[in-house]
Amino acid sequence: MGYIIVISLPLILLFLIAAIGCYLLGKSRGRAEATIPQQYGPPAPPYGVQLHTPNNK
Repeated sequence: MGYIIVISLPLILLFLIAAIGCYLLGKSRGRAEATIPQQYGPPAPPYGVQLHTPNNK
């Protein structure tokens, strides 16, 4: 004997709408976070530290 699994059409539609909504919201949030400019380069020295350069005497 086998089991009969009943899945209703409204439940399938609810999951489909929720999946599409999460996809679109995540896509828009990811694009919004990607527009933040990233800064590359050496980190700034701690406050109060004097840099040693050849011009400093």
